[in-house]
Amino acid sequence: MMHVGLDLSRKRLDVHAMDDGGKAIEVMSVPPDTDGLRGLVNRIGAYGQPVHAAIESMTGARFIHDQLELAGWDVEVADAQKVKGIAPLACKTDRIDARVLAELCRRDLVPAIWLPTPDVRGDRERARWRLHLVRHRTSLKNRIHATLMTFGHSCPVSDLFGVTGRDLLERLDIPEPWRGMVTASVRLIDQLGDEIDECAADLRRRGADHPYVPLLMTAPGIGWILAYTIASEIGDISRFSSPAKLTGYTGLCPRVYQSGGRDNRGSLSKNGPAYLRWALIEASMQAARSTTYRDRYQRNKARVGKQRGTSVARVDIARKLTEAIWYMLTRHQAFSPAGSASVLAA
Repeated sequence: MMHVGLDLSRKRLDVHAMDDGGKAIEVMSVPPDTDGLRGLVNRIGAYGQPVHAAIESMTGARFIHDQLELAGWDVEVADAQKVKGIAPLACKTDRIDARVLAELCRRDLVPAIWLPTPDVRGDRERARWRLHLVRHRTSLKNRIHATLMTFGHSCPVSDLFGVTGRDLLERLDIPEPWRGMVTASVRLIDQLGDEIDECAADLRRRGADHPYVPLLMTAPGIGWILAYTIASEIGDISRFSSPAKLTGYTGLCPRVYQSGGRDNRGSLSKNGPAYLRWALIEASMQAARSTTYRDRYQRNKARVGKQRGTSVARVDIARKLTEAIWYMLTRHQAFSPAGSASVLAA
């Protein structure tokens, strides 16, 4: 068995190959493209042994993983933070990193992460692309508001980008080049709006066939866009053995510093996909108004205080939603709280 560590950088892929005894067989660098990987496979393949490889999780690692898997290698993508915990280094270079990964392969200690299928990756990218466009549109709107404030113009309308607000923008006396920037920003906002609408329509069509989306939409605060985002970011729910595992994956749990009799809790760990945390926090804002979670939200908000009460209470509701989502998707049931928060009139 050949054990290969791969360390990827922008312009090269450092490779360290060793045998079962830990002896270095090949130490080299190749371009991280199709031709470079083909040459790597041919060179390692000349030894006529099966290959077990590991590469740290980073941009481009999945391309390397997919190409080498197609060539018959057994490739794992390692969690970069956990690798540092297992093998802390006093001196860190790309070649040393590759050697460490090869050694972890040989000892069967690679902290591998779950890789979504190509279909799940596509679903994630569609939802993330829409959010990317929305953030750009929001940035342009904020820039226009800042320009008005710069020249002492108030905003007397609730929606500056509605019909009345656009008429106001055209009449305002703003010198150049700021006038041209505002005009161009409004034009870009309209173009982005068309793209966002097209993305939303595509998500709605695809979400209708997704097995998780209809179930998620029965939970308070989750509309079809958030449902599609949550479903694509979770992937296969069966990989989480309990609600606690799914909650930990979201990164909404606090860091724990425990030693002896001390047990301190820090800030949120923020592990897992950032887009999943965003979707759950967005859903918690509306879920906090529902009869199911309203009392819990108000209690936590009052307990923590005005300064941090709102954000802490929202995170708590997001965690409760995550637990409910696990039960919904594993049992294939719609949202059904344990008990009604209020008695319905006959």
